[in-house]
Amino acid sequence: MTLNPSETRIGELSFERTPDGPRLVVSREVDAAPAVVWNLLTDTHCWPEWGPSIVGVACEERFVRAGTRGHVRTVGGLELPFHVTECTDRRWTWRVAGVPATGHRVEPLREGCRVAFEVPPLAAAYTLVCWRALATIDQLARNA
Repeated sequence: MTLNPSETRIGELSFERTPDGPRLVVSREVDAAPAVVWNLLTDTHCWPEWGPSIVGVACEERFVRAGTRGHVRTVGGLELPFHVTECTDRRWTWRVAGVPATGHRVEPLREGCRVAFEVPPLAAAYTLVCWRALATIDQLARNA
């Protein structure tokens, strides 16, 4: 699904084969430099700002890399362990409570970039949370 670019634009939803297997990919073009968006995605201090399901993060490393471990506190009050499994080429993936979770990536465009979340098919309902996160990331990146 692609909608016309505007403030009410949601983005795109596609089905892709990723390095982690088939995923629903929710993405949105953002009028900001890829480095700005990548910083938002990898900075654990920013996660509660753009992640609707995250209210807190406990992690010794501020910026994630392959091997980073910590805990996220969810809206429901659960504190879940996470482990970043891959972090290369503006793409990072993780496992939350031992379960493969959403992948994150930034793709440079001619102007700005596309930010995308890779959602495991069994978690398809989570794409709704991702739509909201993308809109917030877009706002944060444009105001950075």
